[in-house]
Amino acid sequence: MKDEEPFLLDDPARLRALAHPMRRLILRHLNVHGPATSTTIGELLDAKTGTTSYHLRQLEKYGFIEEIPERSGGRERWWRRAEVPRDMRLPTPDQVAPEDRAVLAEFHRIGMDEDRVLFDRFPEAYRRDPQWAKGSRGLGWLTQAEFDEFFEAYMALLKKYSHRPEDAPPGSRPMYLRFFALPADED
Repeated sequence: MKDEEPFLLDDPARLRALAHPMRRLILRHLNVHGPATSTTIGELLDAKTGTTSYHLRQLEKYGFIEEIPERSGGRERWWRRAEVPRDMRLPTPDQVAPEDRAVLAEFHRIGMDEDRVLFDRFPEAYRRDPQWAKGSRGLGWLTQAEFDEFFEAYMALLKKYSHRPEDAPPGSRPMYLRFFALPADED
């Protein structure tokens, strides 16, 4: 699977695997801090090792993480994020079966809860270091075609300027990058 091409996450089972708060915390930790064991993750998340092991196996089952065999031994298993596309997109409700739409809605709900936490952290991050915390808000009038083009250009910028951890140059930091847009005339 090519990293340059958008990947549609339309498998309900894979979507369900990501629509769990603890699994998202685990993925975030592995993405930002690198490999870890279920014990390490359990300590960080204040969860039992059995619980984190279960969620790690679910993430592995659906290809989001993988075991590091050369670091694992005995009962200690080390995990890292798997090589997945950076441009992973969600299906629209009409692209999933009616019985799977609740999973898609839950995925969005959990994601927005995470984003609210980040938005709440923004003012303090900006006060501490405005060179590393930037925000923009805007209102623009776009046609559907222009909005589609804008979104694709945004995705291209993300891929152009962001690196995978193993390819990141010196001085780079993991950054939370968010973009969301919705119609203003529905207020």
